[in-house]
Amino acid sequence: MIELRLLRYFVAVAETEHVGRAASQLHISQSPLSRQVRQLEELLGLQLFERARRRIRLTGDGRRLLGPARDLLARADALERGARAAGRGEPRRIRIGFVGTAVWTGVLPAALRELRAREPEVRVGLRQLGSNAQHEAVRAGELDLGLVHRVPGGRDLAAQHLLEQPYELAVPRSHPLARRPIRASQLEREPWIAIALGERDRDRWIAACGAAGFTPSIAVEVSDWMSVLALVDVGAGVSLVPAGYRAVAPAGVAMRPLPWLGMAARLWLVRRARSGSGLTDDMARWLAAASRRAPPRRAAVRRPGGGPR
Repeated sequence: MIELRLLRYFVAVAETEHVGRAASQLHISQSPLSRQVRQLEELLGLQLFERARRRIRLTGDGRRLLGPARDLLARADALERGARAAGRGEPRRIRIGFVGTAVWTGVLPAALRELRAREPEVRVGLRQLGSNAQHEAVRAGELDLGLVHRVPGGRDLAAQHLLEQPYELAVPRSHPLARRPIRASQLEREPWIAIALGERDRDRWIAACGAAGFTPSIAVEVSDWMSVLALVDVGAGVSLVPAGYRAVAPAGVAMRPLPWLGMAARLWLVRRARSGSGLTDDMARWLAAASRRAPPRRAAVRRPGGGPR
């Protein structure tokens, strides 16, 4: 049986690609570290590293072992932390960040109900934050899981795709567009209500609308989808809203599908790539299961040329 200690030494050397630096991190001498790594290779019958005079690099077998080794060590560390916390009488907890779409699609509520049924003693911390703020909070260890619209950059975070929903046009029920087929050219004349975005995201959104055949004239920007729907309800403009919000739209708002639009809102689950626990693994699994039950899962289909004009 392989000792966790040997895997920990292997991961340290693999991540630093330098025996001396790895030894310093582990607070041991270089020679014993080298011997332990070779012992692991002998136990597995594999060459894990290519050794040059001044450099050590992973072989193909080493790269294949690295991910599972990290996962096993993370689980072992989490088990130790959980056992110590239980010994001190501390409650188990999980901290989850989310965007509004995770709530209104039913994904987060369904997973929380599963958690309550199976682990009623767990304390849950919830924070509604934008995607970028969640990325940083997960990196900093302030959140265990994040439900976001954007995939983070870098290898320190892992992302799992949960859900994709087409955007629909939200219009007042008294508006002519609520009762007839909609052409892209008709949307040019409307005042638009939009979610406040950074400059880069706003440019991308406008470019996507342009590719679909219209350029939105933004009259007002707000911070959340429920405010968008409230303003549509009072006739302040129209908006593109993820289809999941159909269930919570005010009575005065009509949600109209735009099959030619080709734009979709995506929900991703984000977590740290090299850490975890049984509880975060379970919650990730329950969130994924809830997303499979959340309608609609179809993506918008775009016709060549951006649809009717």
